[in-house]
Amino acid sequence: MKHLSGLDATFLHLETPEMPMHVGSLNVLDLPKGYKGDFYEDAKNFMASRIHLADVFTRKLALMPFDMTNPVWVEDDDIDLDYHVRHITLPKPGTNRQLQQYVARLHSSLIDRSRPMWEFYIIDGLKSGQAALYTKVHHAGIDGQAGVEVGKAIFDLEATGRVVKPPRSRPRSSGYQLGMAELATAALRNTAQQYVKLFKMAPAIARAIGGLAKPDEKAAEKDTAAAPKKFNLFAPRTSLNVSITNQRTFAGRTISLAETKYIAKHFGVSLNDVVMATVAGALRHYLADNNELPAKPLVAGVPVSLREAGDQTANNQASMILVSLATDITDPVQRLKAINASSTSSKSTMNRFKAVILDDFPTFAAPWLVSGIASMVGRSGIVNLLPPAANVAISNVAGAPFPMYFAGALVTCYYPVSIASHGTALNVTVQSYNGRMDYGLIACRRAVPDITEIGDYLLAEHKLLMELTQKHPAAAGAAPAPVPAKTIEEPSDEAGHAPVAAAKKKPAARKKAPVKVAAKKAPVKAAAKAPVRTAAKKAAPKPPARKAAPAKRSGSPRAAAA
Repeated sequence: MKHLSGLDATFLHLETPEMPMHVGSLNVLDLPKGYKGDFYEDAKNFMASRIHLADVFTRKLALMPFDMTNPVWVEDDDIDLDYHVRHITLPKPGTNRQLQQYVARLHSSLIDRSRPMWEFYIIDGLKSGQAALYTKVHHAGIDGQAGVEVGKAIFDLEATGRVVKPPRSRPRSSGYQLGMAELATAALRNTAQQYVKLFKMAPAIARAIGGLAKPDEKAAEKDTAAAPKKFNLFAPRTSLNVSITNQRTFAGRTISLAETKYIAKHFGVSLNDVVMATVAGALRHYLADNNELPAKPLVAGVPVSLREAGDQTANNQASMILVSLATDITDPVQRLKAINASSTSSKSTMNRFKAVILDDFPTFAAPWLVSGIASMVGRSGIVNLLPPAANVAISNVAGAPFPMYFAGALVTCYYPVSIASHGTALNVTVQSYNGRMDYGLIACRRAVPDITEIGDYLLAEHKLLMELTQKHPAAAGAAPAPVPAKTIEEPSDEAGHAPVAAAKKKPAARKKAPVKVAAKKAPVKAAAKAPVRTAAKKAAPKPPARKAAPAKRSGSPRAAAA
């Protein structure tokens, strides 16, 4: 058996029917040319040969007596692949929007805790002739970076796949679950070890807390003029910060990774800063449409990995920082610089405290209490009254820079599907893949019924930032960045990428918006003239500059990885 850490178990204890705590992804697949087989059966056989490569596929929970402490992971030697790998056919016409809506419904349901906590869905019926793979795994087993490692077990670098050594045969256990006495003894032993670990770390924790009161000399040397004038203790209340239901809505959008890097280098900020600025601009437009844009800046909750380099353990090793999205600043460039300043400050504080952040802590006699409080808070409506700590969750996960294959089919996209929570009804997670930045937006359907509009505004904001690189000089000391060779076009139909003009069903609210100035109106107006799936393409630099860039960036990383 293997004990869940305090952080891993927290995702179990906080889970309610309204707030499932699993993460996943949506991959659209190009089937091999001339393929005539049954892809569902091929995928199921493929998974049967791979599940032993990652612990998350073969372990299940063993609950402690009376929930007196965290459960443990035990090996399941009777895995029902017909349950874990399922088949769905979309109704006609099989548009990309239908696919995303179906994924939202699948993501709303809880995972069975009596089995290994994962489900794969093979989805066909797309009018494009492609297939799709939707995966969901409970967050108690993996975080974002561990999910990338799990992906290495099921994805290949070539369509022909790789030779996988079969699992070593083991005798089947005689019991379905461990005995009560064995579990109780293990629980007491693990709890004692957790308290000893906490006691040993107490001096280091005290020093770290004391160090927070001292100024950071390195941070003081940096120019913080662009930082927000004041970072409030709480975020402003918006329609995104309410108690949620179990209904979900999902949208996926793609932006060129090369263009995102170009923007970051040009303005002298990080890639993650550009991601947050893109989301900030989209939310600014979205809230302004309904006269909801608060005077105070929105705040993002941003996960920060605590994982050491090379650590591939399938568990959670992450904390969170708060970053101002500077939505009170009209100018997109100044907003980007303010986000960079806020992010740099928050990361500096986190780095000073990072070494003593515990991902494993004692929870003796607490699981049942935490679960009860989580249920009460979500259903009582108290979240609607308390000031939120953050308005939106934004996460950026580094993925594979080369093409991958699943059961012989080419993976064309990698949209993350994450967690919406009480008080933070919208989650935006981004994963880079093969020259793409795939944005996955998941939200409570009641709180955010028009999530496609936010997705469209993401593309429009990216287009605006690209245009501004031609009008603003490069940051001092920034290395010259090549103009990207091309932008990424969506492989799916236009139904999944409705133009921003479709959002004009609420003209009255738009007319009253106080922030409709020319600088902000430009990107939305441009996107309204054509489907958003072409907006990113129009944002590409002029042809002469494009020819100077390398035609492809994925060749050498792929060769290195192989």
